[in-house]
Amino acid sequence: MSDRVSIDIQAGVADVRLNRADKMNALDPAMFQALSEAGKSLAADPDVRAIVLSGEGRCFSAGLDTSNFASMAGGGSVSAPDESGGAKETSPFDIKPDGSIANQFQQPAWVWQDHPVPVIAAVHGVAYGGGLQIALGADIRFVAPDAKLSVMEIKWGLVPDMSGTQTLRNLVPLDVAKELTFTGRILSGTEAAELGLATHVSENPREDAMTLAMEIATKSPAAVRASKKLLNETVVGGYEAGLDLEATLQRTLIGQSEQIETVKAELERRPASYVPKRK
Repeated sequence: MSDRVSIDIQAGVADVRLNRADKMNALDPAMFQALSEAGKSLAADPDVRAIVLSGEGRCFSAGLDTSNFASMAGGGSVSAPDESGGAKETSPFDIKPDGSIANQFQQPAWVWQDHPVPVIAAVHGVAYGGGLQIALGADIRFVAPDAKLSVMEIKWGLVPDMSGTQTLRNLVPLDVAKELTFTGRILSGTEAAELGLATHVSENPREDAMTLAMEIATKSPAAVRASKKLLNETVVGGYEAGLDLEATLQRTLIGQSEQIETVKAELERRPASYVPKRK
């Protein structure tokens, strides 16, 4: 297991922490892989009854590591085996590990939504962009009142592509989801709870999340797992189609002139200049 994520299991509760405090738990390829592997390994452990997901240091996660934007502008192609046994260039948007409905970008957040046991996120500091999408992958969220949350992808000329569109729609009305996605505005933990993004406002999110996880761990494991499966599968339909659409739309944006201008403007701390589209 990568040192990007730490796991400690006590009394059936897995304490999972994003462990890149010096970089505000920013998401780089190693963090993506570590989160996916952590979720998979815990899903295979029948003794795990609940999970608490949090971040070390000052925050939950500041989102995507901006040093990755150069590779993003190129589309992020990787080499993957083809049917003849050779290799071909493909996109992580197209790679779905182990038969999952989620691709490699979506997996670090979706793995918690798809996990058989309840996952509780404890959010402090900031949860921006991909960091927020990981928190939304949890079943329950304890959020500090002064935490800052944002669906921040629009800042970089992108759509949420780590399953956030699918989890967000289950938590808030469609118009609220659209506003947050269109603007990328920053919410306090208190406002997040008022809108439905947070389950509880807490001065001690991790401590309160652990208390709830310990309580859940005392309940029937089979019933808890069945309850999560039932609720997840009946709340809405069409997850796979939604995830595929998320990836499809992202492919139409990433590396294009408008998205590149958005990134440049943000890094250069200037207003973006977009060329009008004429018919």
